[in-house]
Amino acid sequence: MKALLHTLLGAYYAVLLQERGVDHVHVHHGYFGSWIALVGARLLGAGFSMTLHGSDLLLSGSYLDTKIESSRFCVTISEYNQRYILEHFPAVDHGKIVVSRLGVEVEEGPKTLGADRGARRTFTLLAVGRLHAVKDHAFLIRACTRLRDCGLDFECWIAGEGPERRRLEILIRENRLQGQVTLLGHVSRSQMDALYGRADVVVLTSRSEGIPLVLMEAMARGRIVLAPAITGIPELVAPGKTGFLYAPGALPDLVGKILHLQKTMCAEDRNGVSRLDWIRHAARVQVLHNFNRGKNLNQFGDRFLELVANPEAATQDWSCAHEDFVLQQI
Repeated sequence: MKALLHTLLGAYYAVLLQERGVDHVHVHHGYFGSWIALVGARLLGAGFSMTLHGSDLLLSGSYLDTKIESSRFCVTISEYNQRYILEHFPAVDHGKIVVSRLGVEVEEGPKTLGADRGARRTFTLLAVGRLHAVKDHAFLIRACTRLRDCGLDFECWIAGEGPERRRLEILIRENRLQGQVTLLGHVSRSQMDALYGRADVVVLTSRSEGIPLVLMEAMARGRIVLAPAITGIPELVAPGKTGFLYAPGALPDLVGKILHLQKTMCAEDRNGVSRLDWIRHAARVQVLHNFNRGKNLNQFGDRFLELVANPEAATQDWSCAHEDFVLQQI
């Protein structure tokens, strides 16, 4: 039924675009928009391509075989995703699957790394992400229960809003963590810098990801990150070099890594450069060179134009005079 509805929306999409001289349709994510775009492109006789990120490939994947087969090319954000596509869809031409990394804005130049060691605060964990089951903040809360039982003096902030909030509030109360865990709700972009600056460790507990932007943002600010060793995350976080990883789903490993980091931070030389400072610096360099938004967007734009090159289209000059709800979804 969903496919039928999306097919009808695809026909409507084609009607909206038919007077605009469109030669190629590219869609981000493999969710419903990709089927609509595919149908619309077919009816228009235009090229079709898409970008696959994380859950749209690893958790959903409806009709992905047809979508990939029908695409002129398929962009994905990590080498892990590329291997996954080629392993699960062996008939796909390897040359069609292109890796193009995401990125975040990075301020070049010197940056002060690490917390103020002269006035050591309460050890602080920060998690950033929508309160959704796939982000598994409940796993982090269970880890906080064990940290409290170990006698650790800490606080944990969770920034984000979503459908899991009520369940997480109940879990916090049931485990008597009101003094340690705080749900911050939606935090504006302008306030995130201050949050990152006060965090000792930025923690991710997702069950599925592409390569999370939150880790890139934290690393660009010289924060220590701790994340599960899943999907494309090890392409960003090299354990012990640009951050730390724990075994996915292994609560003792997550708790043990947090305790180790807290102990290491307490022992950091207040006047010298510590091992963690080298990791903070390496994390920033990793993002600057490999996950730099401006640089990666330019590379993607150049590659995209090569892949969809059409000499006749180069002479056309048009723009949209208004916003359209349906077009915005594609």
